[in-house]
Amino acid sequence: MHPVADAAIPADASGTGGTMNAGSVKTASAASSPRIRCIRPRYGRDLSVPAEQCLAENGVMTADYHPAPAPDLASASDLASLVSLLADETRAAICLALLDGRAWTAGELAAHTRVAPSTATEHLHRLVDGGLLAERRQGRHRYVQLADPSVAHLLEDLSARLEPRQDSARGLRAVTASAALRSGRTCYDHLAGRLGVAVTDAMTDRGLLDQTGGFALTKTGVGWLTGKLGLTPEDLQPGKRPLARGCLDWTERRQHLAGAAGAKLCQKFFDNRWIARIGSGRAVRLTPAGQTALRDLLGLSGID
Repeated sequence: MHPVADAAIPADASGTGGTMNAGSVKTASAASSPRIRCIRPRYGRDLSVPAEQCLAENGVMTADYHPAPAPDLASASDLASLVSLLADETRAAICLALLDGRAWTAGELAAHTRVAPSTATEHLHRLVDGGLLAERRQGRHRYVQLADPSVAHLLEDLSARLEPRQDSARGLRAVTASAALRSGRTCYDHLAGRLGVAVTDAMTDRGLLDQTGGFALTKTGVGWLTGKLGLTPEDLQPGKRPLARGCLDWTERRQHLAGAAGAKLCQKFFDNRWIARIGSGRAVRLTPAGQTALRDLLGLSGID
């Protein structure tokens, strides 16, 4: 983060932001404290007040007062720096590849993005320095992965804002890979695509998830996960991540289950060999054992 200059006017600890829409106050000179024009609807008379008092009373400052940005708020340059990390097609491709939740080497990412190893390394340095990726070392090997689940959510949310496009004639291999991703994939550490949305919908229909006022795991859902699926109560303890979170699916344009419960569910699918990866990417397919499990557990059938 870039250092931010101290505010010209000290903030009152009791002050909060607000919106006012009546009455105005004229400025007046004072040696002890800067004065500003402040709008306070409860008063019908003009008053000259110190800036700190105006801020404490939820006043609205007019255009002739320009406070410095608060130290804990991101500046425009910070936001521009973050966005610029994804403005390069190679760096964007690297981040999308890492949405599979695994750690990759620089060489693997270079081959995946079809650039020289030195070029991939240069891009990786920028992504690590920018906080989007984290570096892991094992012996002489260097691996990178997404810094945390919030980066995965950012990438998935941005992808969901893109207009869907029809697959052009890019070759059979590319079209097949795209179809596989739409059918089922991992979104960092949870299920996505038609498979992820179908599981989420089935859990909601059976009262295991509640999407009426947000996205929450019900008491019945907790019992289902710790009973039929074999998770432990410790697996579902609150932590830094929400237990259940809706994640907008960029291909289905609907919510799928994310959060700690989504991650544990996905891991259980892999552990039980209900799903298997297709190649080395994010795409997954439902195995025969998985088809049987989803039919028995959630009444789902006809999912490839």
